[in-house]
Amino acid sequence: MRVKDRVVVITGASSGIGRATALALAGKGASVVLAARREEALEEVARQCRSRGGQALAVPTDVTDPEAVEALARRAADRFDGIDVWVNAAAVTMFGRFSEVPLKDFRRVVDTNLMGYVHGARAALPYLRDRRKGVLVNVSSLLGVIAQPYTHAYCATKSGIRGLSSSLRQELRLEGASNVHVCSVLPPTIDTPIFEQAANYTGRRVHAMPPIYTPEHVAHIIVGLVRVPRREAAVGPGRGLIALHKAAPGLSERLMQTLTDRLHLSHGESAAAGSGNLYRSTPGTGSVHGGWHGRRRTAARRLAAAAVVGGIAAAGVRRIRR
Repeated sequence: MRVKDRVVVITGASSGIGRATALALAGKGASVVLAARREEALEEVARQCRSRGGQALAVPTDVTDPEAVEALARRAADRFDGIDVWVNAAAVTMFGRFSEVPLKDFRRVVDTNLMGYVHGARAALPYLRDRRKGVLVNVSSLLGVIAQPYTHAYCATKSGIRGLSSSLRQELRLEGASNVHVCSVLPPTIDTPIFEQAANYTGRRVHAMPPIYTPEHVAHIIVGLVRVPRREAAVGPGRGLIALHKAAPGLSERLMQTLTDRLHLSHGESAAAGSGNLYRSTPGTGSVHGGWHGRRRTAARRLAAAAVVGGIAAAGVRRIRR
């Protein structure tokens, strides 16, 4: 599928990966329909998309509301005569001990990250079937494969997104709609505002854990999936870490727990407990980046090297045992 003149709906378009994807697709000539809670931010993204040559429509939407998501799909289809691509990229997160985080906040993460994708898929698929060709992109995470401590709700939802995508692919093939593709994207740590906006009950400030990649890197992969759909696309070191987890799951979990405690949560900066942007969106015009890119590059290189070496070693041990 060529990108030019395609109609693409993007949730979570006010910041981070969703915003970067909207700008990238608009730059390729797509018509983008932008959805998120922040109207001011969406209007700014729409202006930027138009300046890049694409058409843009901002539709303030809370993805936890299924009726609002259905209305989003109708507005997109009415304005541009159908939908070719739907990108589910809305996400929130929460840090804290499992026994201490408020259950209502846990449920809110699930409602946004997983049920929001369910609402998006249910709204999008009838239009994609009508086109007899289309792409549904679900932004999951490397944490959907290798979980980490303190972000139980986020990890559960990202794993659930992979399962949802796989189930939908199979169902579409059984229905004879094999030209409607469902793709999952598995990013590692991305330089977005999500860490500053996260709900946090650890008492420690959250940092982006290296290695850190740009949202534009993920957007480039999503544009590629629109052109040539694939079942799943890992970003950056994802393939190596997934291989490590398959070969030595215990080792990968121990590595992740250590890195999360040492690099993801500060040992010197405290943070007040709060629900972040779970219920109220952050005011302002939003941004693609969170200001983390380039920090702690030495640590990032060490992490990547350790993951690769560990993966190779674990794979070798596994072959020997066989």
